[in-house]
Amino acid sequence: MKCKTLIILTIGLCGLLLSTMSGFSQGALTPPGAPAPIMKSLDQIEARTPISSAPYTITQPGSYYLTTNLNVTGGDAIDIDTNQVTLDLNGFTISSTAPSPIGIAIELVVPANNNDIAILNGHIMSGVTNNGTTFSGTGFNDGITLNGSVVQNVRVAGVSVSGCEYQGIDLGTSGTAAESCTVQNCGSLGIEAQMVSHSTANQCGNTAIIAITASDCTGNSVTVGGVGVQASTANNCSGSVSGTGTGINVTFSANNCYGATGGGGAGISAAIANNCYGLTSGAGIGINATSSANNCYGSANGTGSYGILTTIAIACNGVAVAGGTGIRATIANSSYSITGDSAITHTYSMP
Repeated sequence: MKCKTLIILTIGLCGLLLSTMSGFSQGALTPPGAPAPIMKSLDQIEARTPISSAPYTITQPGSYYLTTNLNVTGGDAIDIDTNQVTLDLNGFTISSTAPSPIGIAIELVVPANNNDIAILNGHIMSGVTNNGTTFSGTGFNDGITLNGSVVQNVRVAGVSVSGCEYQGIDLGTSGTAAESCTVQNCGSLGIEAQMVSHSTANQCGNTAIIAITASDCTGNSVTVGGVGVQASTANNCSGSVSGTGTGINVTFSANNCYGATGGGGAGISAAIANNCYGLTSGAGIGINATSSANNCYGSANGTGSYGILTTIAIACNGVAVAGGTGIRATIANSSYSITGDSAITHTYSMP
């Protein structure tokens, strides 16, 4: 009897449970439609226009990027004809195989006073080389340059340029910047911008770097009369000229700089030179500081040359051989002058 009662009780409980569950609605089981995408495309996140062939002209403001290496056989590769443009080279190379140099890799063809242009992250390659006296070869005239316009807020960063007939990167000096760029083998100007920093221009045919302020830069000119770095202020820079010329040429101050020439001229020419090293291998001036030289070393070689030529020399060393003068200054405190094989300690000297 007990077993029959237990079975009947169990069956009753199960029926009660099923009856209770049937009172809850399960809803429609048929999907309302096909699954919809929930991820955003790259174009929705950051609208950019791809560039996959050249020549190409940018006429609308916006962001552009290369999708591949670009090559032209003559003329310009990319012209920027408007403002507010970002051009990301995306690590690719723009090159030219023109039989003789012509055209510009990236030309800023913008109306006067337009601004906000950035060119980033890539390479420009051309075939001009220096045989020791002249520049010649194939490819572009210029790497990045203005078309006679004055622009502001233009920045070029992380771009290398090689083998152009004339200019590497020429942005003018009005509100422009070149950062972390390299230029090699350009027949005239290497890099020009208002601010040039952490950049190198090597084997240039005229002035390697021109700036209002140059910081942490290296410039080398291979032309007689050339200039390594020309600026109003130069900080932590190195400038050299293979022959006669000026290694570092600044109108105000050179700070922690090295300047050298392979012939005459001046290793460093400045109003104020602080913690600098200037060298000329010929009859010239190691450091020519019209106002003062502080904690500097200057060396020259030849009759009429000066290791350091300044008004006030403080804690300086000047060396000149073969008929030169180690230090020539109105006031020289805690400084040493070596002329020939003789060392003289100067506390005060008249020119």
